[in-house]
Amino acid sequence: MCTVLLALGAVALAVYIPEKIKGYTVKAVLKKSIVSLLFIAVAVAAGAHTRLAQFVILGLVCGLLGDIWLDLKYVYPQHDDIYTYAGFAVFGLGHILYVTGLIIRYGGGLFLIASFALSVVGAIGNDLMGTKVMKLKFGKMRPVVLVYAFLLFCTVFVSGGLLLKNGGTTLLLFFIGSILFAASDLILSGTYFGEGKERPVDLISNYVCYYAAQFLIAYSLAFQ
Repeated sequence: MCTVLLALGAVALAVYIPEKIKGYTVKAVLKKSIVSLLFIAVAVAAGAHTRLAQFVILGLVCGLLGDIWLDLKYVYPQHDDIYTYAGFAVFGLGHILYVTGLIIRYGGGLFLIASFALSVVGAIGNDLMGTKVMKLKFGKMRPVVLVYAFLLFCTVFVSGGLLLKNGGTTLLLFFIGSILFAASDLILSGTYFGEGKERPVDLISNYVCYYAAQFLIAYSLAFQ
């Protein structure tokens, strides 16, 4: 079942991306929602009975909501701030759910302190790279971006630390997914806060990385 759902997800993504490139429309948002529903379906089919799966599925639902709200900011630009803050909030909550599920499933330990410390460094480094190197203009969103980057890097470093400690296919896929998630958000930062970074190649690479990330995280539950 997971294989079928993954294949459907790939097809749905291939249908959605050309619609996205045409512009920001309600039709594009609906097609995007179908792709997001499919990564939730993969997680449910892979192992909804486990405690980790419960947190991951909730995190994926947050991803679905974030997908919708962050696109609606372009469809209804008069409500840009509301949709942007809502999108960042639910995606941040999604990372909290991912990390909480991983810790409950695999335990904690002193390495968590190192993971959180590295996440702080990563968030600060992301801010400096964005403003100094990529010349991004975060404006009033800068505090929100900093907090979100910290939560994003928590997913990366906690899953990576647990992989080093425990091994296993679930954590390997989860870690790869988190890296792709970070890559997607790096591209997205240029789209949101930079200039001239809404080329088709930027949109395509962003969505390929993002959906690969979410599908990998969902599919990782099949190997618990």
